[in-house]
Amino acid sequence: MTLDPDALPLTGPAPVSVTTSRGTIQCAIAGEGPAILAIHGGMGGHDQSWLLARALAKTLRGKRVVAVSRPGYLSSALELGASPDEQADVYGALLDAVGISTVAVVAVSAGGPSALQFAARHPSRCRSLVLVSACTGTLRTPPEIAARLRMMRHLARLPGLPRVLRWQAERNPQVGARRSIPDDAMRERTLRHPAAGPLFGALQSSVFWHLHARLPRTVNDIAQFAALGQLPAGSILAPTLVVHGRADNVVPFSHAENVCRAIPQARLLALADGGHVALFTHLDAVREQAEPFLEARAGASSHPHRVEDLDENHTAQS
Repeated sequence: MTLDPDALPLTGPAPVSVTTSRGTIQCAIAGEGPAILAIHGGMGGHDQSWLLARALAKTLRGKRVVAVSRPGYLSSALELGASPDEQADVYGALLDAVGISTVAVVAVSAGGPSALQFAARHPSRCRSLVLVSACTGTLRTPPEIAARLRMMRHLARLPGLPRVLRWQAERNPQVGARRSIPDDAMRERTLRHPAAGPLFGALQSSVFWHLHARLPRTVNDIAQFAALGQLPAGSILAPTLVVHGRADNVVPFSHAENVCRAIPQARLLALADGGHVALFTHLDAVREQAEPFLEARAGASSHPHRVEDLDENHTAQS
């Protein structure tokens, strides 16, 4: 019996290990219909890839979701592909193995480079592309984030502590949310939102599940992106939606502007007061714009090569 994606936990179904021509990769798969390939960011895994798809779509009913653990995260070996282009080819091999011909690709933050490479290297398989707060070029990690990661590497070594931290995150989501959403009013609105609140809470607690299996690749991402060469955005033909907050202090807004100028069929959803977690703080606006891309109904931008601020004045949901 096919699982109804909407009836599953927010972090998705139990993962499976899929043997491909390039090795074994971990992913979570459920649903029937047009496929979505979901690609998580740093400190992620298949659960956060699923959360991304769940956040972007008002409903996953009538869709098939393939939520990956990128190479190096959770049970996907780093040897599968350390670089974005290698990861893109792993995604192609995964789709071959599960019998999927085309996908809408959705990626967040550190998932951006491999998503761009997939769209460029496998154009016939990419129906559309949605980039959320995504790295699209060379990225220097802010010192405070690098310091936090070093601290978390120490915490991950202490028996039982990640479990306690996860319990605390679930019990009091306000504490962890203050760092990602410093504005009090915006944080309150987001946590009270019937969809965004539970999704953001699930994201916060997921980090501490198998913390030790998320950190090494995150450190690898930082090193890769600091030396990242030019990505082949100009060769991408798929209709593309770029969602980015102007107040993002992790991936600067210039990443969104640059990739929108390079991709002929790109649209920019610029969120004036949005930070790195703008997907959650502005969930309703993002879903409205993302829907046609997930449904394969996205047409070309009416102004190719022009940055379009589709939501320039939109503030966080009420």
